Amino acid sequence: MSIRRIEPGKRMSMGVVHGNTVYLAGQVGNPDEDVVGQTRTILAEIDRLLAEAGTDKSRLLYVQIWLADMNDFAAMNSVWDAWVDPANPPARATGEARLAAPAYKVEIIVTAAL
Repeated sequence: MSIRRIEPGKRMSMGVVHGNTVYLAGQVGNPDEDVVGQTRTILAEIDRLLAEAGTDKSRLLYVQIWLADMNDFAAMNSVWDAWVDPANPPARATGEARLAAPAYKVEIIVTAAL
């Protein structure tokens, strides 16, 4: 079975397609934005990468969301709820973690079907 890498770099690829599944790297937003702005930026990037892989958000299987502060849960969800396909919501988990840089407020990782 072939493996196709999306935007490969020295350290990582932004996505990997294997079989009928696409795995996206964790996406972060502009560190100058608040959690709402970062979430909007991240979800737009997820849309772009899924399209490059040949799929879209209606085919999401699993989403893992990391928040730097769980107090931002409602604000992040206000953007998520407007974006997610209500007919095809994925399995999802949300947790709190220290992210790669202090200015990052949210990171989203997705797995989708082709």
